[in-house]
Amino acid sequence: MNTNVTDDTQELDSQKKAPVEKSRGFGSRIRGYFLAGILVTAPLGITAYLAWLIITFIDERITPLLPAKYNPETYLPFSLPGLGLVILMIVLTLIGALTAGLLGRWLLQTGERILNRMPVIRSVYSATKQIFETVLAQQSNAFREAVLVEYPRRGIWAIAFITGRTEGEVQNLTEEETVNIFLPTTPNPTSGFLLFLPREEVVHLDMSVEEAIKMVISGGIVTPPDRRSAEEQAKPQVSARTYEDLDVLRERENAPILVSNHGKSSRNEET
Repeated sequence: MNTNVTDDTQELDSQKKAPVEKSRGFGSRIRGYFLAGILVTAPLGITAYLAWLIITFIDERITPLLPAKYNPETYLPFSLPGLGLVILMIVLTLIGALTAGLLGRWLLQTGERILNRMPVIRSVYSATKQIFETVLAQQSNAFREAVLVEYPRRGIWAIAFITGRTEGEVQNLTEEETVNIFLPTTPNPTSGFLLFLPREEVVHLDMSVEEAIKMVISGGIVTPPDRRSAEEQAKPQVSARTYEDLDVLRERENAPILVSNHGKSSRNEET
């Protein structure tokens, strides 16, 4: 008798739990679809919105500069989105073609000589020109290689970019050969720190600069895959922990970035 009652009670409990489990499964699926929809539409929507803001900003400042008889919007019942952007691209292309000639180079040199005589303007102009030449010049290697550096202390690693070989007074004062490292901040990679690190302490990454920038902007949410071979993936090159004996080993043997090795540590302790 008691056995039958117990069986009936278990059946009732299972019948009550079954719809709950089904509803939970259906709800989780709906939530998964909703999140998938956000992941698909959010990047597209944000990109389209930012592009629309940029195009509108340029159109509002370039299109009104056209004379009425040359403005297509004067004869059309609707506005042309992107007209100002097209005009700006044409003007910049013409300026680039003009500066490639003899007259354009003379005008450019004359304008630079005038700007170099202005106390404040010359500093802003020279710094801005150097930045654009470094980033946009095809022969430049700036921001073309992503690396790992220990910052702000040993055992903490950060993604940075090599901007060039250290020269001038900084290199002459430093015993080791150093490189210029730009360490960006998250999520705004346009700000960061300029560091001068020994070349042998820089760990080179196989990921592209674009992938590294995406990882920095996303705060590590977007992680590029490791495209190295299985043998290379099985050999760690850096350590995320700090050991006193490891630091001593670096200083004694002038070793680069090392992974903790208890065999070496024990040999050092014996010596």
